[in-house]
Amino acid sequence: MPPSCAIIISCSKTREQRLNFTILHQLFKTREKLSYNVLYQDIGRRDYDETWNLQEVIFKKLVDCKLKKNLTDHQNETDCTGTLIFVEHPHVYTLGKSGSENNLLIDHIQLQAKEARFVKTDRGGDITYHGPGQIVGYPIFDLEKIGIGLKEYIFYLEEAIINTLLEFGITGSRLDGATGVWLDPDTKGKARKICAIGVKASRYVTMHGFAFNVNTDLNYFNYINPCGFTDKGVTSLERELGDKQDFENVKLLVRENLGRIFDLNWIN
Repeated sequence: MPPSCAIIISCSKTREQRLNFTILHQLFKTREKLSYNVLYQDIGRRDYDETWNLQEVIFKKLVDCKLKKNLTDHQNETDCTGTLIFVEHPHVYTLGKSGSENNLLIDHIQLQAKEARFVKTDRGGDITYHGPGQIVGYPIFDLEKIGIGLKEYIFYLEEAIINTLLEFGITGSRLDGATGVWLDPDTKGKARKICAIGVKASRYVTMHGFAFNVNTDLNYFNYINPCGFTDKGVTSLERELGDKQDFENVKLLVRENLGRIFDLNWIN
C-alpha cells in the first residue's frame, strides 16, 4: 500500500486480517529498539471535538515534517517528535467510519437526558463510549522512526494495557478477531472488554488510540452495542477490583508501560 494512503484499524477484523499473535510476540522480543522522542501531554478533561482538533494539528505537523527532506531549524525538529495525549472526555459516543448508527440504541432526546453527545469520527471501527473515569490515550507517533508496522503498533498498545493490568493482579488477553484488551475472552458468556482500540494512520503517522476503563460508569455502555458486539460485555478496573482506583496512579502505570514497550524517550 502506498505510504500516502490512509490506513484505518477498526474494532474488529475479518479472518484474513487476524493477527498472528505468536509471530508478533517473537517480533516484540527480538526487534531492535529505536528510542523515539515523545512529548507527553495530560490535558485533563476536555471536549471530544476540541481534542480531535488538537490531534489533527499535531498529526499534520508530524506528517509535514516527514515530507521535508532537510530540517532547517529547531522548530522543525520539534514538529518531528511524537506526542502522547492523555485525556478524559465528558460523556460521548463516537462512531467509526465503518460503523452503523443502529448500534446507538437511544435517540437524541435520550442522549440529551443522559448529558451525552454523539460524534461521527474518521477512525476505524464501530461505536464506543468515552466518559469520566476512563483513560483515553492518543499516541501521535511516526511508526517508521519506531521501526514497526501497524499490526505491531496495535499489538504494543494492547501489550501496554495487559502489563498495566498485571500490576493489579488481573490477566488481560486478546480476543481472536477483535482488537483491544479483554478478560476471559475464551469463556462463553464471560468475555468482557476493558480497553478499546481504534486508530487511523497516514504515512505511518498515527492518531486516535485507546480507551481504558478505570472508574468508568459502565451503565453508559448499555445504550450501545460496543464495537458492534451484542454478545460480549465491558468492564473496568473498579468493577474487577471492587473499589474505585487511584486514577492518577493508573495513568502513571500506563505511561510507564507505553514508554518501556515502545522504548520512548520522554522530552518533558
